[in-house]
Amino acid sequence: MELRNRNIIIFSQMQFDGRLESTNYTLAKYLAKNNNVYYVDRPFTWRDYVKYKDTPAFKIRKPHFFSPSDSIIQTEIPNLKIVICPPVPSINMLPEGKIYRLAVRMNELIVASRLKKVIKQFSINDYIYINSYNYTYPNFHDLIKPLLTVYHCVDPLIEVYQTRHGLISEDIIVKKVDLVICTSKELTNKKLKLNHNSHLIPNAANINHSQKALDPELPVAAVLSGIGKPIIGYFGNIERRVDYNLLKELLDQNPDKNFAFVGPVDSNYADMSVFERPNAFLTGAVPYEQMPAVLKGFDVAIIPFKKDEVSSSIFPLKLFEYLGSGKPTVSSNFNTDLKEFTKDTVAYCKTAGEFTIAINEALNDTPELQKKRLAVAAENTWEHRVVEIEKLLALNLELKLKAINQ
Repeated sequence: MELRNRNIIIFSQMQFDGRLESTNYTLAKYLAKNNNVYYVDRPFTWRDYVKYKDTPAFKIRKPHFFSPSDSIIQTEIPNLKIVICPPVPSINMLPEGKIYRLAVRMNELIVASRLKKVIKQFSINDYIYINSYNYTYPNFHDLIKPLLTVYHCVDPLIEVYQTRHGLISEDIIVKKVDLVICTSKELTNKKLKLNHNSHLIPNAANINHSQKALDPELPVAAVLSGIGKPIIGYFGNIERRVDYNLLKELLDQNPDKNFAFVGPVDSNYADMSVFERPNAFLTGAVPYEQMPAVLKGFDVAIIPFKKDEVSSSIFPLKLFEYLGSGKPTVSSNFNTDLKEFTKDTVAYCKTAGEFTIAINEALNDTPELQKKRLAVAAENTWEHRVVEIEKLLALNLELKLKAINQ
């Protein structure tokens, strides 16, 4: 069953031009190959409007904030359009209760008013609505009346700013939508308790992009210049998921190796003592386009995530990006479900000692092992995942139409 030439509105928690590639926007780009996709960018708040007024993100949106007739940014993909909404009040600081929920409704109405004008402007009919992890707008779909409603749950809610209102809001969404798609088994099991039509479709990777690291002509990223070999590398956000205690032990056990952490650093974790070690290098964020050049410079790629009450819900994109670059990969055992998808190509470690042994083994890589990693990566591409998602959407759309016509 195929999904072709359908109108799909995606309201995402992630902005389309974020510093790192997101599951949300990647899904939109792939769905737009065969369908008309309108990606509703997460609205700037009034606070954002002031705070980011001199940034490229603000400048690209500014012409569209207050112009209902010119609220679209056309992407390089013909079928993918970005919908820019006017800034909305900043409300997350409000306590949970009636006032907060009234404020949520006001924000929903502001965004819905803009989106309805876009729907009219482009004559968008019989559309699928996907709430892509935008749990802050739990009843938004009631205002725009889509044919099929979907919630795409890509991560557990962890941070205080998420859980303050998000746990209540996300439950509202999950109970009300027609279909829930989750990126991990643990998330799927939790959502099944609220909505029986919840399904697992894990994250994947843009293998065509990460495979550029195999190009012998590609120069290693400049951010790694001056860092001696071997380089044990991490590519991604430096934030709460990282196990800093594990890293301390790991760096102390391996003074002969240099550890590069390439990605944006959450302000709450910038001063972690592990980064004061002489073999630790924080490079800062780099554009996603440079990811292959960064991975090419790694001798071993690592995922040092902590194992805690939410880690079993995490299915990181970087896992298959690493494998798609051909690099040997070592990870903590934060989510045991990952073994099913990576087979025997990734070493999952419980302790820093196991991690050290695995890194040393990985440094003795062979072409045969690299071939296995590339084969596993090829089974976990966005092309494969989007086919699964399209089939699930098409099936549920057919069932919804039958129910309507009965």
